[in-house]
Amino acid sequence: MGWLTGRVATCPTIRTERLVLRPLRAEDLDDLTALMAHPDVRAALHLPETVGRTEAWQALVTFAGLWAVAGFGQWALEERATGRFVGRAGLYQRIEPDWPGIEVGWALHPEFWGQGLATEAGAAAVRYGFTEVGAEVLWSVILPENTASASVARRLGFTPHGERVLSHFPLLPHTLWRLGRRSWLEGAALSAG
Repeated sequence: MGWLTGRVATCPTIRTERLVLRPLRAEDLDDLTALMAHPDVRAALHLPETVGRTEAWQALVTFAGLWAVAGFGQWALEERATGRFVGRAGLYQRIEPDWPGIEVGWALHPEFWGQGLATEAGAAAVRYGFTEVGAEVLWSVILPENTASASVARRLGFTPHGERVLSHFPLLPHTLWRLGRRSWLEGAALSAG
């Protein structure tokens, strides 16, 4: 658990072109519940049909609490133009020894799929992971059938790094997508030039 350095951080608010990435708060519980309980999201993440407020609350406090214990976490995503809740995205870490490292993850309400918002939020999380957290490598852990998330990972510069059955989800293997700091910096230099 070398990533757990005791670094305490307050979740910052970040603005992108179309999104506000802000701290998750208790008032997000209903929106997060609706997101997690949506049949398309449940299918993509293999969540049970019974997922509801209890699981959403556990997710909310986990994602928000990571900021206090690890110095990073997930943000609530709001549409800048309307203030509507879009989903959540950011950095995540599990403590199981087979977990690859700091993950960049996202989950958006299907109403917002296909608009490039996951890529926009993911890019902000990648930038934060490398520039503020100081990560050398970031991961995205995606079920192979979740081709939409795999496409987002690819657009962010991640490359597949094999498949693995992980102890927290022993039913199916996940593809581990990897992005190193050097590759990210080279990609940023290319897009700026």
